[in-house]
Amino acid sequence: MFLIKALWVVACTAIFLLVWFKFYEDQLYEPFYRRGNYAVSLIYAFIFWRLSKLYGCFDIDLKRTSEILYSAVVSLMTSAFVMYVVTWLLVRKLPAVAPLLFHLIVCSLLAAVWARVAVLLSNKLNKPKKILLIYDNEQAKENGINIIKKLTWRFTLQNEERVNEDVSETIKYIMSVKPEALMLCGIHSTPRNAILKFCATRKIPVYIRPNIGDYLIGDAKEIQMASLPVKVYEKSEKDIAYLFIKRLFDIVLSVLGMIIASPIMLITAVAIKIYDGGPVLYKQIRLTKGKKEFYIYKFRSMKIDAEADGRARLASVADDRITPVGKFIRATRIDEIPQIICILKGEMSIVGPRPERPELCAVYEEEMPEFSLRTEVKAGLTGYAQVYGKYNTQPYDKLQMDLMYISNQSIITDFKIILATIKVLFIPESTEGVKN
Repeated sequence: MFLIKALWVVACTAIFLLVWFKFYEDQLYEPFYRRGNYAVSLIYAFIFWRLSKLYGCFDIDLKRTSEILYSAVVSLMTSAFVMYVVTWLLVRKLPAVAPLLFHLIVCSLLAAVWARVAVLLSNKLNKPKKILLIYDNEQAKENGINIIKKLTWRFTLQNEERVNEDVSETIKYIMSVKPEALMLCGIHSTPRNAILKFCATRKIPVYIRPNIGDYLIGDAKEIQMASLPVKVYEKSEKDIAYLFIKRLFDIVLSVLGMIIASPIMLITAVAIKIYDGGPVLYKQIRLTKGKKEFYIYKFRSMKIDAEADGRARLASVADDRITPVGKFIRATRIDEIPQIICILKGEMSIVGPRPERPELCAVYEEEMPEFSLRTEVKAGLTGYAQVYGKYNTQPYDKLQMDLMYISNQSIITDFKIILATIKVLFIPESTEGVKN
C-alpha cells in the first residue's frame, strides 16, 4: 500500500509542477534556476504528504471510499492555499488563482479514481480479521461492538466474552477460540496486562480502548531511580517558553481571524437581526483554567429566551429552539467566531478543551470526578474532541480526547489540531445535537 500512497503524492506533485512551469515560473522577480523550481515542487510534495497523513487520507484500511476522497480533497485545498501564499511571497504580487484552481479540480477528479482503486486494492490484500471482543461491562461491550460494526470490511466479530475474575480462564478461552485479533474494552489494568503479555508472545494484534489512567501516565516523565526505570506523574505548569509562544500564537491568529472573518460577521449579524429583531450575540458563563468563570460570546442561534425555564441543557436533534439562521451558522461553525474576543482577552486559547457550563460540569463531575482534570489548562476554541468527536459525543469520550491533548501539549500539536479543524468544518454531522 506504500506504493499506491506514494503514487498519489507523486501524481499530484507532477501536476503542480506542470502548472508552476506554465503559469508561475516566468513571473518571478528573479527567475529560479532549475534547482529552485524543483525545490518548490519538493515543498509542495512535503506539505501535501503531511496534510494527507494528518487528514487521514492514507488510512485506507480503516475508511470508506467517500471518507478517503473527502480527506484527499481537503488535503488538496489546504495545500493549494499554502502554495498560493508561497507563490505570492516569491512573485511579490498576488498571483493568478485560476492555475491553482485548475490544479485543484484536476487532482480532485483524479482523487475519485485513486480513492476507489486504493480501497478496492486494500480490501483485496487485507481480508477481514476475525476479532474477539473482551469487555468488563455492558457499556464497554456496546462501545466495542459499535466500533467493529463500523469497520465490517476490516473486522468480523468472532465472539464477545466478559473478562473472568480469574484472568487465566479468559486466556484459556482466547486459546480455544484462536482469534486473529483482540479488542479490549473497559478492562482494568491487572487482567489487561496479563492478556497483553499472552498476546505479545503469540503475536496476536490487540486493539485497546484506553482508560483515563492511560492518558495520565502518558504525561509521566521517565527517569532513573536507584538504577531502575521509573515513571513519575506530577501536576506542574507547562514550560514558560511554550506558554509564551502559545499566547503569541493565539493573539496573532485571532487578530488575523477577526480581519478575515469581519465580512462574514457583518452578514451574520444582519441576518440574525432581520429574522426576529433580537440581540445578535448572547453570552453565557463557562469555565476555563482553574474552574475560573468567564463569559463566552456566540452569535445567537436560538430563539429569544430559549432557556426561559432556567434549565441548562445541550442542543438536541431537531431542537425547536434553533432558528433557521441558527441552523446554518451552527452547521458552518460561524456562531463560534465571536469567541475570538475571549481569546484576545486571555480567557480562552485557540486550542484546548471546550469550555463547559458550570451546571453541566457539576453534573458530569458527580458521575466521573476526573472530569475536573479538563480545567487544568485554558479552555479552547477547538481541540481533539472537536476534530475527532462530534457535538453529541458522550462526555466520557470527550474527556478522554481532552486528556489526550493535555498529556501531549506542544506548539506542533496545536498546529496539527488547527489544520485538522479545517477538515471537520465541512462535515454537518459533527454538529449534530444530542438525543433527548
